[in-house]
Amino acid sequence: MSTVVFGASGNVGRHVVGRLNSVAAHVRMVSRDPDAARFPMGAEVVAADLDRPETLPAALEGVDNAFLYARPAGLDGFVAAAEAAGVRHVVLLSSAAATDPDPESNPIAWTHFRCESALRDSTLTWTFLRPGMFATNLIWWWQESIRKHDVVHLPYPDARIAAVHEKDLAAMAVTALTVPGHRQAAYPVTGPEAITMREQVRYIAAAVGRNIAVVESSVEQARAELERTVPPVVATAILAGWREATEIAPPVSTTVADVTGCPAQTFEEWVRDHAADFSRG
Repeated sequence: MSTVVFGASGNVGRHVVGRLNSVAAHVRMVSRDPDAARFPMGAEVVAADLDRPETLPAALEGVDNAFLYARPAGLDGFVAAAEAAGVRHVVLLSSAAATDPDPESNPIAWTHFRCESALRDSTLTWTFLRPGMFATNLIWWWQESIRKHDVVHLPYPDARIAAVHEKDLAAMAVTALTVPGHRQAAYPVTGPEAITMREQVRYIAAAVGRNIAVVESSVEQARAELERTVPPVVATAILAGWREATEIAPPVSTTVADVTGCPAQTFEEWVRDHAADFSRG
């Protein structure tokens, strides 16, 4: 069986590639810019872009399965090219937001709902992975303020988050790609515990060996900070989710263990893997 991995140099994609290689699966890696991605010598790499449907046939030729991230602008072109190439199964990295009863009211939900719908309406078989918050988002949001100032500004420090380790998403993806029984399945994916954002900062402080202050900020200050990395409508959705998480603990799923046979990795384990991202020098 051969698998094409879109976003093969990304936070999840690179671990999907590593796990597929470990089980001796044939892997084709896809990147918009393979030279910048710095893939290993000898790897099979194709330059392709979901936004450029003319690049997709070469990426999909001769493969059985695909790992894909959600990008609605390119999904129709992907589906057409995958059906034409004879691809059998697609694992989509979707989002828990896709189950929103009114997805059009939430930009994150709408993005992922549209991608899931494109695959549901196709002749392809699929598996949807629906994570909540990625733990790696904290690198984008907190890295600079921790490295430079040993401080994190939070509008809702007691919001409880069950952040997902990217390695667990990769493990689920590879299981769905290589083990029977996961077709037409949609899996909610969370970390194994819901802890406050204040506690997340404490774990990072312990890992880097420095005191890191938590300073409560206004919602508007937080919005301005988030909008450095995400569009305004997405920042609004993130802030609404944090506000809700101060009142209602998010659900914690067991699907990582159920699907892979291994327990989900804790936030403390994620921090150990990423301590260098918050360290100085």
